[in-house]
Amino acid sequence: MKRNAMVILTLILVMSTFSAACGDKNNNASPSASPSDPAAVEPFTVSLRHIQIGEPQKFRKAILDDVVKKTESEVPGLKFELDGIEDAVNRFTKLPAEMATGNAPKIFDLFGGNADALKYAKAGRLLDLTPILEELGLKDKFLNVFAQFTLDGKIYGLPIGGNMEGVFYNTEIFKTNGLNAPTKWDDLIKAADTLKSKGITPFAMGSQAGWVPNMLVNTVIGRHITSGFPNGLTDGTLKWNQPEIVAGYAIYQDWVKKDYFTKGELGKTYDDMLNEFAAGKAGMMFDGSWRSSAFKAAAVAASLEGKVGFIALPAINGAQGDQSSINANYGNGYGFSSDLNDNEKKAVTAFIKNLYNDEMQLRGLIEDGVLPSMKLSEEALAKVTDPLVKQVMETMSKASSSFVHYDSVVQKAVNSESEVQLQKLIAGKATAQQVGDALQKVQNTENTKK
Repeated sequence: MKRNAMVILTLILVMSTFSAACGDKNNNASPSASPSDPAAVEPFTVSLRHIQIGEPQKFRKAILDDVVKKTESEVPGLKFELDGIEDAVNRFTKLPAEMATGNAPKIFDLFGGNADALKYAKAGRLLDLTPILEELGLKDKFLNVFAQFTLDGKIYGLPIGGNMEGVFYNTEIFKTNGLNAPTKWDDLIKAADTLKSKGITPFAMGSQAGWVPNMLVNTVIGRHITSGFPNGLTDGTLKWNQPEIVAGYAIYQDWVKKDYFTKGELGKTYDDMLNEFAAGKAGMMFDGSWRSSAFKAAAVAASLEGKVGFIALPAINGAQGDQSSINANYGNGYGFSSDLNDNEKKAVTAFIKNLYNDEMQLRGLIEDGVLPSMKLSEEALAKVTDPLVKQVMETMSKASSSFVHYDSVVQKAVNSESEVQLQKLIAGKATAQQVGDALQKVQNTENTKK
């Protein structure tokens, strides 16, 4: 029995040693033995440029982070390299330089229109997304939002959501001062005069960056033009110095003279504008609907939760355009480099699948007030309970028509000049007519270029 036991023990040891040897051999050989094994995929990185930085963007950043995490878990070897920068820096400085050298990130925040997406698409820098949308079954899931991203029938960018620009007003301040919701032009002017007389800034404004006051100017001009705005600026059928457009600048200049805006607005930032409104130092603020998320619990202006109303700019007395038309855009989203290898293309496809779906669109609407760019069911929309977001959606649904911001249509040089000229007008160094004349001069030059 003792001998048998020794034999058995010896066999066990031999088999164990053999098994261990086989195990080592198998472990060493496994990466190349099965090419489909996820462990065999070499790690790779994909650069992702976004503009969701700072406290006001934290809800959007949280959605992006979840999409990044899910996509990394689905694509073997993938690691995203996130690059968060300020919106204007990306759009007007960094991305154009990268596009010129062919060195853009693989995924990046992108605006639509002639000055951005369409220009880069013509240069061959953007990935044609049409096949990916068909592969994922997404093409018919979107609303009619691709106008600013489509060239020769191909889609080169995906708007993450939509927005409109209008008037936020402090309902508490209005009630205290016996003011009506400013749904009529006369009510708006009365409110501005009353607030000013009480030492309250009528409109919070931060014009250090020219695009901020340009939001109001763009809407006012749109209400004065009967048709063709803003596309007519580039085809020559509209002129910056024609009376209807000059009238828009004249209104802004008139409001500056009447002290309707924040004193020293040229030294104030976009964040300063929100802070002044949030602090109850201003009764109104003209801004994009995306700002609605700032007035909820745990957000940057939570003190105003339940105390803010939103309306479209009221019909302007004497203006000849469509007075129920709104400035609305589906102009911002994501674009993708045309320079992708197979792994990077898999990552891009998975990123699109995980970001553009019902769940994330509804999250964007509920958590961040971003109007969906995709079709959501009535059941999904019924989950929206935020009264301010519901006000935005209702206001948008009542609009008879819409027009986009001219910065997505005119050439970059014209847009830059529009910001410079508006700031000169605010500073009292140019009249409305001089602003129009200066802009038309630049527009003429740009329109003659190919």
